[in-house]
Amino acid sequence: MSNTPHELAEEFPSHAEKIHDLKTSSAHFAKLFDEYHNVNRAVHRAETLVEPVAPEHEAELRRSRTRLKDEIWALLSA
Repeated sequence: MSNTPHELAEEFPSHAEKIHDLKTSSAHFAKLFDEYHNVNRAVHRAETLVEPVAPEHEAELRRSRTRLKDEIWALLSA
């Protein structure tokens, strides 16, 4: 369990400029970015017990974060 937020700029540091460009030019990317941010924050709050959740829900949040990160990576690497 990690208590460090997984911000996209930290996850993909060499793509920080492309992340910014896609957020402003692609509504789909912006939506994925916002969803990732919301899920990532929920995972972080669960991990730090700020907002404790059932282990099953925390696992589902992590799966959602991974799915979103994979979709974002696909767009960044295209």
